[in-house]
Amino acid sequence: MSNRVVTSIENQTGDRCVDIFVRADGTFGFEEYRRDHEDGKGWFPINYYSQQVFDTEEDALAQAKSRVAWMVVDSG
Repeated sequence: MSNRVVTSIENQTGDRCVDIFVRADGTFGFEEYRRDHEDGKGWFPINYYSQQVFDTEEDALAQAKSRVAWMVVDSG
């Protein structure tokens, strides 16, 4: 079974996003993605955070905000 995205947050320019997801075992994780509008290939992971395991969606989001610089800039 694949992960199910519960929250997806894009930056202001729309070229980066962070997905918070839940695994089949009930644990959570996150991944940062990037896309280049001009090439049309879609989103691809850039930091490979997805192997980290968190007990709650809130924990995963907090860790994403502490590790992904644009999340702090875009929310402030």
